[in-house]
Amino acid sequence: MKAAIITFPGSNCDRDLADAFAKAGAEVVRVWHKDTALPSGVDVIGVPGGFSYGDYLRCGAIASRSPIGQAVADFAAKGGYVIGICNGFQVLTEMGLLPGALMRNASLKFVCKPVTLKVATTDSAFTAPYAKGAEVVFPVAHHDGNYTIDAEGLKALQGEDRVAFRYAQNPNGSVDDIAGVLSANRRVLGMMPHPERAVEAQQGGTDGAALFRALSGMLAQA
Repeated sequence: MKAAIITFPGSNCDRDLADAFAKAGAEVVRVWHKDTALPSGVDVIGVPGGFSYGDYLRCGAIASRSPIGQAVADFAAKGGYVIGICNGFQVLTEMGLLPGALMRNASLKFVCKPVTLKVATTDSAFTAPYAKGAEVVFPVAHHDGNYTIDAEGLKALQGEDRVAFRYAQNPNGSVDDIAGVLSANRRVLGMMPHPERAVEAQQGGTDGAALFRALSGMLAQA
């Protein structure tokens, strides 16, 4: 399996995400924001956390319009797998690949700590290795992680079983305690917590490793 990790000016989790995929057995290629095409044979794209373009305008807004953005959108439109974490989640919502928006935390403070999540669905390549309702611990580190969506959009997410993870104790005010959502075809995942920072015991836990192993294993067999 080949994973392409996008790097923007201000990305600071791209190496962590690349390492998480590599530890899961993936071949990792790095892609710069000014590239206009993806390397051949890519199976999954990782859009990492950080502060792309300094979070000017809105978090993820400029990154969503970067030269590589159209290639990412085209890849997703063809059914490719994409995972966006923290700032990557913000980028994917700005691109329109996922519904909703990430707003300022309800506390108006930066939140950085491990949080407990509940697995809301197992019906995706990302969440399949977990049991529905299981609790996992991933770190969060964000100032604009308050997931917001209108009532109609929320009803659609709930009715289509597209909420991937929920917070056990909401750290940012997200509607319905949502920590991560899936696209309509279930191949694009956006989430604020960082599974790539929970793949080794030295990081304080390994709950995130199963996500990358399962995705790598499934795509390697495709």
